[in-house]
Amino acid sequence: MPRLSLAPRRHSRAAPSTRSPLPSRSQVQVQDQVQVQVQVQVAQATDFSSLGLHPQLLKALTSEGYTHPTPIQAQSVPVILQGHDLIGCAQTGTGKTAAFALPILQRLMMQGTSEGQGRKSHSPQTLVVTPTRELALQIHESFCVYGRHTNLKSAVIFGGVGQRAQTDALARHPEILVATPGRLLDLLNQRYVNLKAVSVLVIDEADRMLDMGFILDVKRIIKALPVERQTLLFSATMPTDILNLASHILRDPIKVAVDPVSSVRASISQKVYFVDKKNKCTLLQHLLQDKTLSRVLVFTRTKHIANEVTDYLENIGVRSRAIHSNKSQRARQEALAGFKKGTIRVLVASDIASRGIDVDSISHVINFNIPNVPETFVHRVGRTARAESTGIALSFCANEERSYLANIERHLRSRIPVETDHPKAARAKA
Repeated sequence: MPRLSLAPRRHSRAAPSTRSPLPSRSQVQVQDQVQVQVQVQVAQATDFSSLGLHPQLLKALTSEGYTHPTPIQAQSVPVILQGHDLIGCAQTGTGKTAAFALPILQRLMMQGTSEGQGRKSHSPQTLVVTPTRELALQIHESFCVYGRHTNLKSAVIFGGVGQRAQTDALARHPEILVATPGRLLDLLNQRYVNLKAVSVLVIDEADRMLDMGFILDVKRIIKALPVERQTLLFSATMPTDILNLASHILRDPIKVAVDPVSSVRASISQKVYFVDKKNKCTLLQHLLQDKTLSRVLVFTRTKHIANEVTDYLENIGVRSRAIHSNKSQRARQEALAGFKKGTIRVLVASDIASRGIDVDSISHVINFNIPNVPETFVHRVGRTARAESTGIALSFCANEERSYLANIERHLRSRIPVETDHPKAARAKA
């Protein structure tokens, strides 16, 4: 197995004379050349072993049934192993958690043995910052799964629950810390956590951080980190504020972009149903008579509608739960756990959960309400057809939502097929 350099590139972030807010044209050209070289290098990466991953990581991947890297994984893993800063632009569901988790685990495994030394600090060496509790838990779980044959420890901290269990986890000196911004800053202020040993920072779902007002918190967290570090930024979209943040915290990053947010993956089959708003619940009931809708994720515009839909389904005997920000953390975790196990057939979610639900084998995503932001539509639909599987996305469009649908279709540059053969078809022409 080829040996890759696992130590991060050493560069001085403290010398202002060598740093400019934006890279020069020549720097951009060099970065583009490096990125092309990386893509050529990994073009032959037909399985995970060809990426040079440690046998213990490959064993964990085999246990999970993963044999072939996704494009974001094939392109990102070698870049991260070589110590480069990275900007990863990819939709949800493309495997980007493994794209950074696997090389981080490998570096942590090999750092001590390659230097002939043990761990130098009891503080976390890797910090992953992410916007939602569900996403933090999912990333932590991924580190645990991929690192199950190592001695590495991961801890997760987030708000909405008591901090005692989390401070106890920090006292066990995890190498990897996954956190939401608010709780992390809180525990930093209480001195339960020290970030001075962090050598790798991951900012995941950066555009969602911006949407939720966390960017200032992220900047405060960065000030508590060592200047010398490797930084990995992942985002589904790249608005100006995110590009500005990247220009100030990353050094000569290599950009990897797959499945832009303007597209829906080809493995997802779509249909739209024109239906009066008052008939949406009965249309959903009609569709659920088909047992192929085995694990269904329903998105609503508001928390109130999510509760109404859940109550309706429970009353007709369909096992369902709602998940949104008004639910307690325990209720949200129990709902997700039941959905993963299959004891809950339908999970009804508001958009706050659209990037925090990581469940394989979701057969159908249903947009009970059409979102007014096209990118939100893409993120919702991306919850199905994960891990190289196929999926189906259905959208219920009332008359007052047709302008939203038109915007989405312009964004996608394609028309979504209309299903007219259903008992609640709206009278108005499609």
